[in-house]
Amino acid sequence: MDFDLQWLLLALPGVFLLGWLASRMDLRQMKREERSSPQAYFKGLNLLLNEQHDKAIDAFIEAVQQDPDTSDLHFALGSLFRRRGEYERAIRVHEHLLARADLRREERERAQHALAQDFLKAGLLDRAENTFKALEGTAFSSDARLALLTLHERSRNWRPAIEVARQLEAAGTGSFAQRMAHHWCEIAQEADTRGQADEAERALAEARKAAPHAARPLVLQGQRLARLGQHHAALAAWDELMTIQQQAFSLVAQDYATSAQASEQADQARAKLEALYRQTTSVDVLTAINQLQSDPTLRRQSLLKHLRGQPSLAAAQGLIRERVSSGRALDESELACLQAALASAAKPMQRYRCAACGFESQHYFWQCPGCHGWDTYPPRRLEDQ
Repeated sequence: MDFDLQWLLLALPGVFLLGWLASRMDLRQMKREERSSPQAYFKGLNLLLNEQHDKAIDAFIEAVQQDPDTSDLHFALGSLFRRRGEYERAIRVHEHLLARADLRREERERAQHALAQDFLKAGLLDRAENTFKALEGTAFSSDARLALLTLHERSRNWRPAIEVARQLEAAGTGSFAQRMAHHWCEIAQEADTRGQADEAERALAEARKAAPHAARPLVLQGQRLARLGQHHAALAAWDELMTIQQQAFSLVAQDYATSAQASEQADQARAKLEALYRQTTSVDVLTAINQLQSDPTLRRQSLLKHLRGQPSLAAAQGLIRERVSSGRALDESELACLQAALASAAKPMQRYRCAACGFESQHYFWQCPGCHGWDTYPPRRLEDQ
């Protein structure tokens, strides 16, 4: 018994020595790993800031291999892959993260959101939609709904888009009234294409309800009524548009004149258009006024007056058309106005454009003031190319 105790006492220092050596070796290994992993990580960040994406990816892959449990490295690597268009590799990185059982809930939601973005960029819309929907109730709910809204719009799924827009409004993300009005207008146009007039009418009513001051529902409503021959009702819709959206009225100004002629309200319509033209000076409104004006002299005078104030090719074309129809040559004042309109229209095209950065100038430069490149300007103006 004494003999065994003696050997035990002799062995104890050796055991402690071996334990101390093992701990020192583990500590050195940990320190080496801690030094190597941040070095690779910061090297990747530096390369990324210098826009050396290929080398940055290699550095992040090295960092991930040295420390496979660090989720931030995986997110950085996945984001790089997605930015470079390598969507399959980005998907694999984020799916690998989601497969980890030790991932915290916040990081799992972040990985789910990143994976949904990968699917969306890769054009896998069904998988992107399902992944975004799985983020409901998470910190990424608003971002996921906004992405779903864009996804539904791209897929022309207007009713689901409306539902998502309503959810976003209810969550206080902002106002989506104008957007929903456009969705309802798209539904109305599709219904008209299928010959479903009642559904189109209901959709336009919903569009007006969603955004009472939106221009598009009134534009479409008037056009639908005009096609059906209900010109009085079409004029009423466009009169409202003239009141609440003066700038947008120019989109239907000529349609307005046509319906006024069809309903024998040319004089009343011209008076309204002239009052609007004094406020907006739109060439489209002026064209509609002249459409309702029977006196050719008054038509030419109005075009000439417009050209003196706003040299535009559309007004110049109208003046030439009036002279051709009358068989008379242009006088000196009209020629001067036409020359000013042509000079104004040609000015943007009489420029040189840098082939490297797109910087435009009326003067030719041997060295581009924008990107400082040499001989980057083709010696031809834009109108000659």
